[in-house]
Amino acid sequence: MCGIVAYVGHREACPIVIKGLKRLEYRGYDSAGIALMNGSGLSVYKKKGKVVSLEGELAGRDLQSTIGMGHTRWATHGEPNDVNAHPHYSFHRKLAIIHNGIIENYAAIKQALLKKGHTFQSETDTEVLGQFIEDIWENNGGTLEDAVRLALQEVVGAYAIVIMSEADPTQLIAARKGSPLVIGVGEDEFFLASDATPIVEYTKDVIYLNDLEIAIIKNGELTVVTLDNTTTTPYVQTIEMELAAIEKGGFDHFMLKEIFEQPRSIADSMRGRVNADDAMVQLGGLRDYVDKLAKSKRIVIVGCGTSWHAGLVAEYIFEELARIPVEVEYASEFRYRNPIIKEGDIVIAISQSGETADTLAAIELAKSKGATIFGVCNVVGSSIARATHAGAYTHAGPEIGVASTKAFTAQVTVLTLMALAAAKKKGTISDSLFRQLLVELESIPAKIERVLQSADKIKEIAYIFTYARNFIYLGRGLNFPVALEGALKLKEISYIHAEGYPAAEMKHGPIALIDEDMPVVVIATKDSSYEKVVSNIQEVKARKGRVIAITTEGDTNLPGMVDFTIEIPNVHEILMPLISVVPLQLLAYDIAVMRGRNVDQPRNLAKSVTVE
Repeated sequence: MCGIVAYVGHREACPIVIKGLKRLEYRGYDSAGIALMNGSGLSVYKKKGKVVSLEGELAGRDLQSTIGMGHTRWATHGEPNDVNAHPHYSFHRKLAIIHNGIIENYAAIKQALLKKGHTFQSETDTEVLGQFIEDIWENNGGTLEDAVRLALQEVVGAYAIVIMSEADPTQLIAARKGSPLVIGVGEDEFFLASDATPIVEYTKDVIYLNDLEIAIIKNGELTVVTLDNTTTTPYVQTIEMELAAIEKGGFDHFMLKEIFEQPRSIADSMRGRVNADDAMVQLGGLRDYVDKLAKSKRIVIVGCGTSWHAGLVAEYIFEELARIPVEVEYASEFRYRNPIIKEGDIVIAISQSGETADTLAAIELAKSKGATIFGVCNVVGSSIARATHAGAYTHAGPEIGVASTKAFTAQVTVLTLMALAAAKKKGTISDSLFRQLLVELESIPAKIERVLQSADKIKEIAYIFTYARNFIYLGRGLNFPVALEGALKLKEISYIHAEGYPAAEMKHGPIALIDEDMPVVVIATKDSSYEKVVSNIQEVKARKGRVIAITTEGDTNLPGMVDFTIEIPNVHEILMPLISVVPLQLLAYDIAVMRGRNVDQPRNLAKSVTVE
């Protein structure tokens, strides 16, 4: 979950590393540090807090160096402080190391090193790994890369590491297992990072390091070997990301920018895949698997957080249109309960980053049992994209805000296309409904534009409820997962306790919480559950709850019944989650801003959860 960036070449390393850390800060912002090497030797500077605090620590120092690496931390082992921040020196300070992941057997390695007389400055597993590598290098002979390889053969856990050595100002050694690492290839220079965002400014040519591979950069040359010392030929690919996509573009926060990008990101996720005039849905990544999907007896969807909510929406859609039974699992629980998976089952793994550790573990378990795995992720070349048999990218573009917004609607869009393709192939959808849904899908971007025009009204409502300490979100059918997602957004960025429930379940417990201080957000659009939801609203109002209703344009019934309404355009109820979630995103954003929260970097969270 931490952010790694490194550089070696002919430029000044420090500005590149610092800028890269700022771009990776969404991955963790408990502390930050940098290692550089010049005439003064191998120097490490680090500070609790965000990268701006590190910049203050660097002021006035000799930072000239053409090699450097940096780290922005999401704490696992050891509290966030200066000492536990990365990089870490090895015992004799011959090496510096940065690390993303968790070394599960660090305690046993540490005990062995303590018996040899080692002492430790920090509480981290990372320092243990750095000292272990140095110990092997000093006592076994051979090269530093040999020592790294031997050490990693003993390590249990996940890691992406970069190592600098005081012995060689041209050398960086990097390795990965279960945590992402990208190498940017320039003219006589190399860049390393947890993702491509710090690299794209300098080069579009990248190598995605594979699990159990070690990259050795030395004297301007790159060599990649496996843990068993087999040399491999890395695949260099060109990334399409534009620099503007990772800048705020005039918005106050990345989250707000990404909410407003949804008309485009949904359109991009459909581009080339949907043609309503020709009644066509085509997903290139699934072309050879549509028959298998349509004939499957069971689909299991795995994901975490917002991706899990997208999976819940997909459950309704697949079952309604393709008549295939669907189960939606938390990826974090899936591998620990001995799930029943059979050959012929389809497992759909959803992840914005494509690097979610729990989802990757669920994929490997399902593959071992003979399932066919489809991936739905946003990052080209990510681990999930490479681990699955087939799948579809969401084309949402980089999402920097920690709280997912456009990733959710892009995931729901792609999952809807998958369900439509399966239903068409299986013959469980009429031609008229198929065409209708394609036409309405193509109208979604414009309809979201209309929702976004209500931003000022939503801001006024948000202002009224900044006092709240609790919220309840209610929805039925396809809008129940949207209620869960709305509650999650509010929790993540405003730190207000919020819960989502199926509206009918309110009577089975949550109704006890309702009084004049309890805001209740109800998704009450005109669909097959509308009358039931209206009854649920009346039950809330009878207990003096304050109701914010998401209503369909032209609804004349609800405005006189509830406290506040936010109108959204009408669309077929199967597609309604793509629209009904947008005002909930804006409501959460506005409340959080008014409460003075750091919307893009909420406390204790990180964008990409690459540790279990």
